[in-house]
Amino acid sequence: MADDLVIRRARLRCHVARLDEVFPGCLAEASRLLSPAGVDAWLDAASGICALGRGQELPLIFLENMPPVAKLCGEGLIPEVAAMARGLSIAGSARAIAPFLGRLPAVARRLEGLDLMQVYFDIVRSIAEQAPGALPDFLDRIDTLLGQISIGGVMNWVDYGLRSYRGQLHRAADYFSLQAADSRAALQRERSGTLIADQERGLRLYLRSLWGLAENFEAYSPAFDVERKPRPHLDRLGFHLPDAYDDLDAVSGLDRYRAAIAHMAAHRLWTEPLVADNFNLYQQLIIETFEDARVEWLAMQRYPGLRRLWLALHPKPRPGDCPPGHSCIRHHAAMLSRALLDPQHGYDDPDLLAAVRRFHELMARNPHQGRIAAGLGVAYLMKIHDADFRSPKVFFRDTEASYRDDNRYLWIFLEDSEDEDDFHSDHQVANPRAATPDRGGLFARHLPEWDYLAGSYRPDWATVYEAVQAPGDPAVIDRLLDKHAPLARQLRRLVDLLKPQQHRRVRHQEDGPEIDLDLAVGAMIDEKSGTTPDTRIHTNIKPDGRDISVLVLLDLSQSVNQTPPGAESTVLELAREAVALLGWALDALGDPYAIAGFASNSRHEVRYSHIKSYAEAWGEDVKARLAGMSGALSTRMGIALRHAGHSLADQASEKKLLLLLTDGEPADVDVEDGQYLHADARRAVEELTAAGIFTFCFSLDPRADAYVSNIFGSHRFMVLDRIARLPERLPRLYLELTR
Repeated sequence: MADDLVIRRARLRCHVARLDEVFPGCLAEASRLLSPAGVDAWLDAASGICALGRGQELPLIFLENMPPVAKLCGEGLIPEVAAMARGLSIAGSARAIAPFLGRLPAVARRLEGLDLMQVYFDIVRSIAEQAPGALPDFLDRIDTLLGQISIGGVMNWVDYGLRSYRGQLHRAADYFSLQAADSRAALQRERSGTLIADQERGLRLYLRSLWGLAENFEAYSPAFDVERKPRPHLDRLGFHLPDAYDDLDAVSGLDRYRAAIAHMAAHRLWTEPLVADNFNLYQQLIIETFEDARVEWLAMQRYPGLRRLWLALHPKPRPGDCPPGHSCIRHHAAMLSRALLDPQHGYDDPDLLAAVRRFHELMARNPHQGRIAAGLGVAYLMKIHDADFRSPKVFFRDTEASYRDDNRYLWIFLEDSEDEDDFHSDHQVANPRAATPDRGGLFARHLPEWDYLAGSYRPDWATVYEAVQAPGDPAVIDRLLDKHAPLARQLRRLVDLLKPQQHRRVRHQEDGPEIDLDLAVGAMIDEKSGTTPDTRIHTNIKPDGRDISVLVLLDLSQSVNQTPPGAESTVLELAREAVALLGWALDALGDPYAIAGFASNSRHEVRYSHIKSYAEAWGEDVKARLAGMSGALSTRMGIALRHAGHSLADQASEKKLLLLLTDGEPADVDVEDGQYLHADARRAVEELTAAGIFTFCFSLDPRADAYVSNIFGSHRFMVLDRIARLPERLPRLYLELTR
């Protein structure tokens, strides 16, 4: 054996200092896993890697990792690995050789075959050739990628990244390290199971029609938080749900979404917060169990079929499963939860049965009493408390109902917690209902962009930052309106002609010009009988006949600061005058409208400024924001149109109009292809049209005839050659469009 070791060591043509220490162990492992021919190939390949002259780390990694990899995928892989390392060295990707060799065992366990490993090698070669600087980042994430998608999905994901970043290789590392939003969106697109992106519209209708709620869905991906898997939860931003659900036993991914949404909707409707500082961690866990059961009981009174769905997703822990010496509090809570949900639970523990019986007694009396869970939770914990609950060995098997949220909505903390022993929830923040996430004053949203060369969308490609426009002096707008007083009088006559002549009576109002006698008599009867009367006894008269919502979108790029030839004011000043007159006319007309502006600094920073919301009336605050507008940066028009369409689509009006005021064509600092942003803007207009939104462009660019019809279509634009007439033409144009 000693002679064989010497012979083998001599065959390994490598003089690395630490090699003699580890070689006997590596040889023994290789001899156990590989054939004699495989051992020879292993030594030859190690010699080749050592000859690269890239330090002592590479041959050591290869000698240790290659035998188990070859055992899984075949000994024919050994020379392929050495050739790949040599190719990376020649291609200038030497920094990627160590992570490539180091990740081989994990990749081999996922793929387990020579053919699939060859596909993986082809992927690595593609990145090394087209984006060599990003290859180490890709290799660092390959475990995560293969844990989420197949090798075919990885190939598609890589291909999309290489195509999308072909002109921005300095940013490719963000994509391949999963830091970029479009990278995660592209990965989600390759995942199996039911994607929330595909079902979001139907799930929103489900939430609104069955529960009367209109909540945002915020998707998160368990793939990107390895240390601590996130769970469904609800807060001020909305319902947070996984980006994908696989089928679970007989329950489809879509039904899993419905189960989770129904549970969170029940919390939103019927859960009132408790001060968490009044209870210890064990009490919180049992209280959460009772509160989950309480809101589910209320939900099942409305929709009995939910019991069958929730039972299919709820674990059924068996008594005695938790071994001695472990913390069994989760096990106790899971059995209690099952017993509260399932009348046929089959448990015989007297304390558990008494708690279930007491729960149903209280629910029969007053199910909307929010303190039920707290009282039952504290009492039940006193019955089952055990010293082993403090054991660090917590028993987790069959203790989590996957459709339930983490109950952060139930608790209000008087101060942020630093307790690392919070093993049952990740909700320890002070008052999550009132806390606003730190977004630097801006709200970010990722939107797709159309790549006309690839013929597909770049998902989550552009980042839009929403903010409220900084205010200026509202007196500026008043002076502008005084300046155009004659024009305002003409517009007033047009507005009077267009005002709806029909009216409708709206009952049940807190204030109004008339009192509804039927409602007033009913309120008096309620008061005499000791019941709190409904104070909404007034009626109001509202005009009826026009059903249109408008969004005025302003191009606030750098070019609006210029003064056009023959004009005395800048484009921005003229636009401010025109929008002030239009806002005044819209307010007089009674049409719901909003005003916003946009500018961009590459796809990573598209600024969207709110000047007036639909809920606001024309007043000092709106005038101040209008006066505070300024021009800067570039014009990423398609993304701005797409984002504006989202808010306009939420309006209940039958007709929707998006009126764009711009002085130039789509352009941005990170785009060299002049047709790229034109094609995306045209695609955005097509999307809006398909959504029932009429888009009209009011262009101040004298050269706009060359491109504007291609983007917006014929009869959907107007090019104003005499820019000084903008304050007159814009309000008149709107009145003509909506006549």
